[in-house]
Amino acid sequence: MTETVEVVLPCLNEEEALPTVLRALPEGYTALVVDNGSTDDTAAVARELGARVVAEPRRGYGAAVHAGLANARADLVAVLDADGSVHPTELLTLVRLVREGADLAVGRRVNSHRSVQPWHAKAGNAVLSAMLRRRGVPVHDIASVRVGHREKLLALGVADRAFGYPVELLVRAARSGWRIEEVDVPYLPRAGGKSKVSGSVLGTVRAVRDLGTAVLRS
Repeated sequence: MTETVEVVLPCLNEEEALPTVLRALPEGYTALVVDNGSTDDTAAVARELGARVVAEPRRGYGAAVHAGLANARADLVAVLDADGSVHPTELLTLVRLVREGADLAVGRRVNSHRSVQPWHAKAGNAVLSAMLRRRGVPVHDIASVRVGHREKLLALGVADRAFGYPVELLVRAARSGWRIEEVDVPYLPRAGGKSKVSGSVLGTVRAVRDLGTAVLRS
């Protein structure tokens, strides 16, 4: 029997995009929606579509992801943005890489067209990725989509509970000698709602600040 993959979806007000994402999950993949203090109907929509929902009232991307890992039941866990910017079927390749021996498989977002990612988000990501490579992490993106083994991910002891979570994860994984595999994934327009990070220059600046601090601190 094929091993179940649990997909952690950190959510803050994603009622518009979430149905598209949940309906597109591959067969055998179960959804764990982490409601990070939504003020819309994110949790209700998730439950109506068959997802398991846990609440994480402490705001922050890292807090939501950590709550998802802590509550996941499967060995193989994927983390995917709930906005539809990466199609859930891209997880199939990442899962295969982990099953073939990678400790961590991550997606490198490649814009499906020029307008998908604003210039400030693209520039910030390039700076952060360069910082990571100088620290021995073989990536060209900050691993917004990733797959790994739940217990191993928790054992890394990632402490950041804000935007810096994924870069601290990458640095800790590299220092632990993990085999990290990165593959291109198409980066699509959001399925609904507005980005909390790249939707504005200020949001991007705040995210880059948190992420850059996490890299330097790790």
